[in-house]
Order: sequence, then structure tokens, then C-alpha cells
Amino acid sequence: MKTIRLSGLGLFIIAFGLLLASLGINNYRLTSDTLHQTITNPAHFEAIAPQVSHMLNKTYSSKFTFLHQLNQEIDALNETYRANQEWDKVIYTDYSFDLIKNSSTGTLVDHTSWFFIMTFVLGVIGALLYILPGIQEGPPGIKHNGIYHHVLTSRGWLGILIGTFLIGFYIVLYWFPAYIVNWVILVDPLSKAISGNPASQWFLYGFLYTLSILVMGIRMFIKYRHSKYQIVRTASVMFFQTAFAFLIPEILVRLRYPYMDLKNIWPLDYSFFFDYRINEFISAGTIGIWMMGWGIALIIIGVPVFVYFFGKRWYCSWVCGCGGLAETLGDPFRQLSDKSLKAWKAERIIVHGVLVFAIVMTGGVLYSYFTNSGTILGINTYNIRAAYGFLIGSIFAGVVGTGFYPFMGNRVWCRFGCPLAAYLGLVQRFKSRFRITTNGGQCISCGNCSTYCEMGIDVRWYAQRGQNIIRSSCVGCGVCSSVCPRGVLNLEVKDEEGRFGKPILIGNDSIKVEN
Repeated sequence: MKTIRLSGLGLFIIAFGLLLASLGINNYRLTSDTLHQTITNPAHFEAIAPQVSHMLNKTYSSKFTFLHQLNQEIDALNETYRANQEWDKVIYTDYSFDLIKNSSTGTLVDHTSWFFIMTFVLGVIGALLYILPGIQEGPPGIKHNGIYHHVLTSRGWLGILIGTFLIGFYIVLYWFPAYIVNWVILVDPLSKAISGNPASQWFLYGFLYTLSILVMGIRMFIKYRHSKYQIVRTASVMFFQTAFAFLIPEILVRLRYPYMDLKNIWPLDYSFFFDYRINEFISAGTIGIWMMGWGIALIIIGVPVFVYFFGKRWYCSWVCGCGGLAETLGDPFRQLSDKSLKAWKAERIIVHGVLVFAIVMTGGVLYSYFTNSGTILGINTYNIRAAYGFLIGSIFAGVVGTGFYPFMGNRVWCRFGCPLAAYLGLVQRFKSRFRITTNGGQCISCGNCSTYCEMGIDVRWYAQRGQNIIRSSCVGCGVCSSVCPRGVLNLEVKDEEGRFGKPILIGNDSIKVEN
């Protein structure tokens, strides 16, 4: 089995190395046809074409040189407009990504399918060869098997390296996508097959996101094979990510309907009420109106009803794509979540602050939509929207939310930043039948439950006292119960009465512990 695992690791490293190397394979040749095909705005084309005429029909071997010259020419054009105060002519559209993609030539473009197989397919095979032998390695379940000493799972050099790569990937994905255009080209045939459109950096991201959940989901099956709950839960997030988040939105586009992840809920889907989204829904006719109604119904009815009966786990641990990635790709890092009281206090302030920010931003967006006014109380509503998208939608949810897995655990975003988690948590805390019950008499204080709680809850503290766990942050993943060697913890849905637990006796007095 060791030989199989080492072979799988070797294949994965080769595939990953080839994927990185593919970034520098192509050449780039800008032609007048490419320019006309890419820049569909007539005014922009008439301005840019003469400005970049000296670049036409030249072959560039470096994307850095190509992009530098291209951006330099467009920037010079805009500077001229600004100097002449011709503000209506300033070009705000970034054509870099589309121009370099459409100008790409060379081996990777000519042999896209081969490169796809040698990178993604070979990488998946290697990962599975490394993962599958785990079935034969020891009994099912989790033990303290050196996770705090491994270079990957204890903030060691390997974890730091992976975290740095993830952070860098998100920065490039959000703000410099032209530099990973070769990866987008690799998934172009797949995008065209599903939606009929060329791939964008967001299709690449969705593909990688889904692939990660599927592969690491298989790892979860093996690791938690003793728990039916974990197997079904993992299968659920794999299904919802593949079908609802990846395939169905692309198919909707192919059918000329608005792109929509039908399981994504505001305020996590913070752009749901943006003007362009509302206009897309209205323009799509009956199906578009249904989509809008579905989204609003999930916010107003779906969240409180489902949380009342099942707790926030119905979404955070069974449906959500962010939670799905955290539970699969992020599982090796779940023990790194901070369990301190200080972290809990910070968590409550930050996550509810983001929720307030989302509400204020959305209120401003809707105000502008219905009044055609771009300001409210002297504040530009577009600036609020842009600030939220940059700070929360990009930096917090992406760069920090995923890139910090190896540093702060796998639920950094869910715990500290997700406004939907805050909304779900408020309902769960005060109006839900869900709880985790404990049997303090059987607790041996091994600490497995607290170690593997990804939400930073000191579960052992509650277990030792026989107290129900009803924390608003709990996502009901059930791992604390799965790793308990004594069956002390149990996920339950009962009547609300008695949900807050029983009092703890201290001398002749009793106090009720609030969670």
C-alpha cells in the first residue's frame, strides 16, 4: 500500500508541476481580426486599434511583455482623455484577459486535450491512488495520530507552502486573471460543451472548486467510513456543488436563462439584488421571475423554517459550497481553529458586523434601483457596493477564507465572515429544535471533540458538564460526535423546551449555564 501511495503522490506532483509549467508555454499574436472580435464596443475599438497598431502581427513569447505593452498603450490613451477632460471617452473596461486569450497560439492551444489529460486527469488519478489505500490503513475513525506534529497539519513548512499558494492563486484569480489564461484555455472545451460559451476565469474556478470537493470527498468517505451521518453528509455537499453550483448554472446559460446557483442565498449571494441581476431576471420572463421569487422565498421562508427544524446544519454542512470545500479540502486543517474565549468574542463581533454591512449595502443598492439615485444621505451607494465586493466578497471570502485554511483552520470564512452563517446562527441560537446533547457521566476528557471542532467550540467544556451545545456558530457537522470514543455527544432535534440544558450544581446553589 505504501508503494501505491508513493506512486500516487509522484503522479500528482508531476501533474501539478506540468500545470504550473503550462503557464509559460503559449505564444501571443495580436491581429486586427482578434482585436475586432474582442473589442465589441465601436468607440473603444476605434480608439484602441490605432494605439496598438505597432503590436499587430508580432509574436510575443512572454505574456508579461504582451500585457505590459497592451496595458501601457491603453493607459496612455486614457491619460490623454483625462488631460483633455474627455471623461466620457475614458475606457474603464479591462480587455487584457480576453485579448491575451484570443491572441494565444502555440503548443497548448494546439493540444489542449492532451494537456488537460496530463494535468487535471493525471492529477486526479494520482490523488486517488494516494487516498484510496487509507481503507486498509488502520481502523476507521479518528485518533490523535500526530496531526499537531505533521508539517502539513501543524502550520509546518508544507502547510505554509500550500497556504501561500492558495493565497496567491486567489489574488491572481480576482485581480490578475490574464496571467492564468493558459489554465482557462485548458477548460475551454469543457465550458463550450456545457454552456456553449468559451471558458472564463470563473468557469476555471468553478471547475477546480468542484474537482477539489469531489476528490477530497472520497477521502472523507474513507476517513469517516464508520459514520453513516458523515458519509451521507459528504455525498450531499458533493452533489449540491456538482449539480447546483457548477452544472445547472452553466446549462441555464446555454438555454439563455440567467446564470444562477439555485442553492445560493442572500446575503452570501450578495449580488442577488444588484440592478443588473434584477434586470436579468425580469428580462428572462416567467423563468426569471420564478428565480427571483425562489431566491426571496429562501431568504424569508426557507432559512427560518429549515433552521427551526434542523438547525443551520441543513445549509452550512449539507448544501453550501463554501462549507463543502471546508469540509473536504479543508478537513486536514480543522484542528487549527482557535478555541479561545478571545477568538469567540472576536468571532461574534466580526461575523455580525459583516451581516450589518451586507444589509446596509443591499439597502443602498435597492434604494438606487427604485429611485434612480446614486446617493443616499450623501453617500455613493456604488462605493458601498464596491467596498463590500472588494473587502468581503474577494479578500475575506476568497483570499482569507480559503487561503488561510493551513493557518487558521478550515472554517475561517464560515466562522468570522459569512453573513448568511450569522443570519442562520441567530435563528439557531434562539428559535430552533436542534442541539447537541451530552452525557457528562461518560466523558473521559480525551479532547477529541474540541480538537476536531472546526468552529472553535470547546466541546469538551460542555461535555464534561453534561450541557447541551446550542452555540449559534455550530454548523452541526457532527464530527465531534463521530470522533468521541464513548458516545457522549449526540446530534438531536427535539422540542424547544429544555434546549438550553440543565443547571450545574455548585454547593447549595445552582446556576444555569448560558451558551
